[in-house]
Formats: sequence, structure tokens, C-alpha cells
Amino acid sequence: MERYSRIEGKNKREIVLLRAFPCAWGKCTFCDYIADNGRNEEEMVRQNREIFSQITGEFGVLEAINSGSCFELPRETLADIKEIVREKNIGRLIFESHWIYRKRLQEMRDYFGVPVTYKIGVETFDNDFRENVLNKHADFKTPQEVAALFDSICLMVGIQGQTKEMIQNDISALKKYFKHGTVNIYNNNSTPIKRDEDLVRWFMEEYRWLLDDPEVEVLYEITDFGVG
Repeated sequence: MERYSRIEGKNKREIVLLRAFPCAWGKCTFCDYIADNGRNEEEMVRQNREIFSQITGEFGVLEAINSGSCFELPRETLADIKEIVREKNIGRLIFESHWIYRKRLQEMRDYFGVPVTYKIGVETFDNDFRENVLNKHADFKTPQEVAALFDSICLMVGIQGQTKEMIQNDISALKKYFKHGTVNIYNNNSTPIKRDEDLVRWFMEEYRWLLDDPEVEVLYEITDFGVG
């Protein structure tokens, strides 16, 4: 598994895939990514330090992701990131967080002392599909609720049961309310949730222009950021 990469296209940055404690929710029906988490803190801290050794600070921006939220990273790992921010002159951090941590977002900003961009896996703003099919456990009702707290959203496209109208509404909300977004094309995994090939083909044609949008990153494969 690759755990370090450099993004040299849109939004230049270094990105690391870290080990963390189990996702606090961990019940999304489409996700088998949580198998990467663990409970051996000493081992996770050691492995994360090996990943950190590759960081150069070249772009002044570091994105740290894990199999859940940044709040599930070991304390020693957070301390290591803080030291890297100082040593490598990192001017901005990018973290991911589940909706359940929405009242704690300022904690990381205060701790690191640099701007923090928060991403959230919305998947879709269709409340019924998000909660009753994907089981996201994120009870917001409107994009504006999310935009009041988070800078960037991750959408998921191409799932059986999803509709073109849902996707159109989601992309419209992304462009209207958020500075940045990531669109993940769904890939089949070990879960029962399956990909809709026709819907993926339609999206890639209808929204081909997103590939040239400087503020939207489209991930056709889950490893397109170079980690995973």
C-alpha cells in the first residue's frame, strides 16, 4: 500500500495516508476502508513516522488522511504533524472529518496554529439515499448546513440506486456553496453496494468539464491521489 504521494496537478500538495484508531461511526454500507485502522497505538505511531520521513514541505501544504476522521489519529501522531508543520514550513493542513465531529473542528486549528481545510464525505445531499442506503449517520438537511462548517466536500457518483437528478443536484450544490470538492467515482469493493456502469459513463460524458475545473478533483480510481 502506498502511503505518501505528491499532488502536482490541481491544488499542489503532499498527501499521506496514516494509520489511526477505528472510525467512530464505521457503519457506512459502502466502506471497507476501515480495515486499515488499528488499536496498537505504538505500532501505528511508528508506522506513521516512517511515512512522515518522506515529507519535504515542497508545496507548503500537507493533506493527512486516514480510515476515518483526523480526530481518531493517535496523540503522538498529531504531535509529530505539529513538529513537521514547524520544521517543513507547512502553511496549510488538510484533514478529513465525519459530521459527528462538527463541533470540534476548531480544536485542530487551535492546536496546529496554521489554517486547516476540512473535508467531509457527504457522498450525496439526497437525504434518503445518504442515510437509508449509504448509512452515513450525517443528519444535515441542506448543503448550507455543511458549508457553514466545512470547506470542501467529497461526493460519490455511480452507485446502483443513485439517479442522474441526484448527481445533478449534488454537483450544483458543490459549485454553489463550496470552495473545493472531490468527486469519487464509485468502485466495487467487498461490500454489497455496487457500481452502476451506465451512470458512470453518463457522468463522465455529462461532467467532463469538471476535469478542467481547478477547484474540483475527479477520482476515477480510488488510488488516483497516489495513496491507497
